[in-house]
Amino acid sequence: NLGSSRNYFATVYGKATTAQYADLAENYQGDKAYNPGTVLMFGGTQEVTIADADTTAVAGVVSTNPAHLMNADCDGQAVALKGRVPCFVQGPISKGDRVVNFRNGLGRKLDKTMYDPGCVVGHALESIDTDEVKVIEVVVGKY
Repeated sequence: NLGSSRNYFATVYGKATTAQYADLAENYQGDKAYNPGTVLMFGGTQEVTIADADTTAVAGVVSTNPAHLMNADCDGQAVALKGRVPCFVQGPISKGDRVVNFRNGLGRKLDKTMYDPGCVVGHALESIDTDEVKVIEVVVGKY
């Protein structure tokens, strides 16, 4: 452990070999605070808001514990841009399926008849066999 809340190092030079957490996130101001796992889009009264149905302006997923947080001193919530995070998803969906925004901050399986890269949240790491909403692990990123 280096430093503390009262005694910190402004710049540390070193080599990172591991990270305790799983995603790369950045703070964005939302029009309200959203639960971790919620899909957000660019827009609303601030920088981001809950994702609407079929938006092509997906920003990312509200993070739980980012491994790296960009703009940490800015107000807002950590939005995962890359990496593994819990995400609210409506099934059915299979592991490996592309996750796209659905409605009210939920993800769903990609419907290949209507595809735009701006709607992709990432890939599912778990499956849901029914049409219920569950929190599953998703690899966030535009793939």
